[in-house]
Amino acid sequence: MVFQATWRNLLEECEALGAGATLVTPLSNDPFRITDVQEQRIVIEFPDDGEKRPLQRAQFETLARRIGDAADAFDLERLPPDADPYPAVLSLHPRFEIDEREGLIRESDEPGPSQLVRAPERDAETERTEPDLAVYADALLLTDALERHDVTALGDQETSTLVNLYTLLSDVQRNADDLRQDVADVLLERVHHDQPVHAQFGSVQRTSREYRSLRDADDVLTTLEDAGIPRERVTSVDSSKVDDALEVTELSASDVYEIDQREYVRKADVDEEHKETRLQGLKDQLAASDEPEAGDLREEIDELEARIEELTEFKSGTEFQVG
Repeated sequence: MVFQATWRNLLEECEALGAGATLVTPLSNDPFRITDVQEQRIVIEFPDDGEKRPLQRAQFETLARRIGDAADAFDLERLPPDADPYPAVLSLHPRFEIDEREGLIRESDEPGPSQLVRAPERDAETERTEPDLAVYADALLLTDALERHDVTALGDQETSTLVNLYTLLSDVQRNADDLRQDVADVLLERVHHDQPVHAQFGSVQRTSREYRSLRDADDVLTTLEDAGIPRERVTSVDSSKVDDALEVTELSASDVYEIDQREYVRKADVDEEHKETRLQGLKDQLAASDEPEAGDLREEIDELEARIEELTEFKSGTEFQVG
């Protein structure tokens, strides 16, 4: 493979690292962070002593070539002094993997994430506040309901339980989609074509979709007729005009429509007061209880809050670089 493509992919992986992500050298086990990604080098910093070091593209190319020339894997002990960060960074590329136990780096047929990346530590002192979002409250209520009922056997559940589940699922879907659209509107201003932006849970890419609407009907028919297409070939019955005609005749809808009646369930009403009471009761119960199970559930809710916070948080492409 031409190294230019490998280098380009490696730079993209470095830029996609989350803010504060720490890598570890495979031999000396020294932590370091990527602070800058440039066309010909990647700048790293060792937080223990503040040392900054540029890792040159030419050295990465040499290492990749030596790995490719090795029969099975390249022995990391053969690296020159102070070259330990190079394989750690190279392992960000999905084509390379490090076997820390054996002290080897090899090309992999099954791409995967680097094993030498440590997620940034969450600051335990950071004050967290409950977001004033409908989807947040509904998600907590839905989580509670899912934990109390076996949804793998819906046929065994009481009708009232199914109604509650359907209502909560509907509310979560609607409110999550509203928030998703709000996030998408902001992303649209930050994401450019052919430049995917990566984060911990996935990536997004700007794309376009074509919407078409016909010009004036007479203009369209005239244009097609000039091109040799008779208007009878493209004209059809307009259902809205048929409905207008039915209103001034004695015909019934079944005279002109094939009617297929289908039944479905829809949400008719939501008891917001009961939802709020249940949510507050759940929080009060957890706050007052010292039982181990309550502690576990509190941790699960904290994790859910963290997932919601991360999923609704956006970092621009430049914010993924630590510097």
